[in-house]
Amino acid sequence: MQIILLEKVVNLGNLGDVVKVKDGYARNFLIPQRMAKRATPAAMAEFEARRAELEKLAAEKLAAAQGVADKMNGTAVSVARKAGMDGRLFGSVGNVDIADALKGAGFDVDKSAIRLPEGPLKAIGEFPIDVALHTDVVANITVNVVAE
Repeated sequence: MQIILLEKVVNLGNLGDVVKVKDGYARNFLIPQRMAKRATPAAMAEFEARRAELEKLAAEKLAAAQGVADKMNGTAVSVARKAGMDGRLFGSVGNVDIADALKGAGFDVDKSAIRLPEGPLKAIGEFPIDVALHTDVVANITVNVVAE
Protein backbone atom coordinates (compact mmCIF):
# COMPACT_ATOMS: atom_id res chain seq x y z
CA MET A 1 0.00 0.00 0.00
CA GLN A 2 1.28 3.46 -0.89
CA ILE A 3 1.07 5.99 1.96
CA ILE A 4 2.11 9.59 2.64
CA LEU A 5 3.95 10.06 5.93
CA LEU A 6 2.53 12.89 8.04
CA GLU A 7 5.48 12.78 10.47
CA LYS A 8 8.91 11.21 10.69
CA VAL A 9 8.74 7.45 11.31
CA VAL A 10 11.83 5.54 12.41
CA ASN A 11 13.23 3.21 9.74
CA LEU A 12 10.57 4.31 7.25
CA GLY A 13 10.95 7.93 6.17
CA ASN A 14 10.45 11.62 6.82
CA LEU A 15 7.48 13.96 6.67
CA GLY A 16 5.97 14.00 3.18
CA ASP A 17 7.65 10.86 1.87
CA VAL A 18 5.50 8.51 -0.19
CA VAL A 19 6.46 4.98 0.79
CA LYS A 20 5.16 1.49 0.15
CA VAL A 21 4.41 -0.57 3.28
CA LYS A 22 2.53 -3.75 4.07
CA ASP A 23 -1.24 -3.28 4.17
CA GLY A 24 -1.59 -4.40 7.78
CA TYR A 25 1.14 -2.04 9.02
CA ALA A 26 -0.61 0.89 7.34
CA ARG A 27 -4.18 -0.03 8.32
CA ASN A 28 -3.49 -1.17 11.87
CA PHE A 29 -0.73 1.19 13.02
CA LEU A 30 0.27 4.13 10.82
CA ILE A 31 -3.17 5.38 9.78
CA PRO A 32 -4.90 5.01 13.20
CA GLN A 33 -1.92 6.75 14.90
CA ARG A 34 -2.30 9.60 12.38
CA MET A 35 1.26 9.10 11.17
CA ALA A 36 0.23 8.48 7.57
CA LYS A 37 -2.54 8.69 4.97
CA ARG A 38 -3.27 6.63 1.88
CA ALA A 39 -1.49 8.08 -1.15
CA THR A 40 -4.50 9.05 -3.26
CA PRO A 41 -4.41 12.06 -5.59
CA ALA A 42 -6.83 13.93 -3.30
CA ALA A 43 -4.74 13.16 -0.21
CA MET A 44 -1.58 14.26 -2.04
CA ALA A 45 -3.17 17.60 -2.93
CA GLU A 46 -4.43 18.07 0.63
CA PHE A 47 -0.99 17.25 2.02
CA GLU A 48 0.73 19.78 -0.25
CA ALA A 49 -1.76 22.43 0.93
CA ARG A 50 -1.00 21.61 4.59
CA ARG A 51 2.74 20.91 4.21
CA ALA A 52 3.91 24.17 5.85
CA GLU A 53 1.57 23.65 8.82
CA LEU A 54 2.73 20.04 9.32
CA GLU A 55 6.40 21.03 9.07
CA LYS A 56 5.84 23.76 11.67
CA LEU A 57 4.18 21.26 14.05
CA ALA A 58 7.03 18.79 13.55
CA ALA A 59 9.60 21.51 14.30
CA GLU A 60 7.72 22.48 17.48
CA LYS A 61 7.64 18.85 18.67
CA LEU A 62 11.37 18.53 17.99
CA ALA A 63 12.17 21.76 19.86
CA ALA A 64 10.06 20.68 22.85
CA ALA A 65 11.77 17.28 22.95
CA GLN A 66 15.21 18.92 22.77
CA GLY A 67 14.29 21.23 25.67
CA VAL A 68 13.23 18.28 27.82
CA ALA A 69 16.36 16.32 26.80
CA ASP A 70 18.61 19.22 27.86
CA LYS A 71 17.02 19.19 31.31
CA MET A 72 16.99 15.39 31.54
CA ASN A 73 20.58 14.65 30.41
CA GLY A 74 22.68 13.52 33.33
CA THR A 75 19.68 13.04 35.63
CA ALA A 76 20.04 10.24 38.14
CA VAL A 77 16.98 8.46 39.49
CA SER A 78 16.91 5.85 42.21
CA VAL A 79 14.73 2.73 42.33
CA ALA A 80 14.55 0.57 45.48
CA ARG A 81 13.90 -3.17 45.22
CA LYS A 82 14.30 -6.19 47.46
CA ALA A 83 17.61 -7.92 46.82
CA GLY A 84 19.51 -10.96 47.99
CA MET A 85 22.87 -11.02 49.72
CA ASP A 86 24.71 -11.38 46.41
CA GLY A 87 23.19 -8.19 44.93
CA ARG A 88 20.65 -9.83 42.64
CA LEU A 89 17.09 -8.55 42.73
CA PHE A 90 14.04 -10.61 43.66
CA GLY A 91 12.41 -9.47 40.45
CA SER A 92 13.56 -6.75 38.09
CA VAL A 93 13.40 -3.06 37.26
CA GLY A 94 11.64 -2.46 33.95
CA ASN A 95 10.43 0.40 31.78
CA VAL A 96 7.40 1.15 33.95
CA ASP A 97 9.51 1.42 37.11
CA ILE A 98 11.97 3.81 35.45
CA ALA A 99 9.11 5.89 33.98
CA ASP A 100 7.56 6.17 37.46
CA ALA A 101 10.90 7.25 38.94
CA LEU A 102 11.29 9.89 36.22
CA LYS A 103 7.73 11.08 36.88
CA GLY A 104 8.71 11.51 40.53
CA ALA A 105 11.71 13.58 39.37
CA GLY A 106 9.41 15.87 37.36
CA PHE A 107 9.68 14.39 33.87
CA ASP A 108 6.55 13.05 32.17
CA VAL A 109 7.97 10.23 30.04
CA ASP A 110 6.07 7.40 28.38
CA LYS A 111 7.26 3.90 29.24
CA SER A 112 7.82 3.09 25.56
CA ALA A 113 10.42 5.88 25.32
CA ILE A 114 12.79 4.09 27.72
CA ARG A 115 15.34 1.93 25.96
CA LEU A 116 16.60 -1.16 27.77
CA PRO A 117 18.61 -3.02 25.09
CA GLU A 118 19.72 -5.77 27.47
CA GLY A 119 16.29 -6.22 29.05
CA PRO A 120 15.14 -5.39 32.57
CA LEU A 121 17.72 -4.54 35.24
CA LYS A 122 18.22 -7.50 37.57
CA ALA A 123 21.07 -6.40 39.86
CA ILE A 124 21.98 -3.62 42.26
CA GLY A 125 24.12 -0.82 40.79
CA GLU A 126 24.16 2.18 38.49
CA PHE A 127 23.06 1.72 34.90
CA PRO A 128 23.21 4.23 32.01
CA ILE A 129 19.86 4.28 30.19
CA ASP A 130 18.73 6.02 26.99
CA VAL A 131 15.35 7.75 26.81
CA ALA A 132 14.06 8.39 23.27
CA LEU A 133 11.97 11.54 23.58
CA HIS A 134 11.63 11.97 19.80
CA THR A 135 12.88 10.08 16.77
CA ASP A 136 15.89 12.45 16.64
CA VAL A 137 16.31 13.21 20.37
CA VAL A 138 17.76 10.79 22.92
CA ALA A 139 18.51 11.72 26.54
CA ASN A 140 20.96 9.84 28.73
CA ILE A 141 20.08 9.18 32.37
CA THR A 142 21.47 7.06 35.16
CA VAL A 143 19.29 4.61 37.04
CA ASN A 144 20.60 3.70 40.47
CA VAL A 145 19.09 0.42 41.68
CA VAL A 146 19.37 0.11 45.48
CA ALA A 147 18.34 -2.57 47.95
CA GLU A 148 15.38 -1.95 50.24
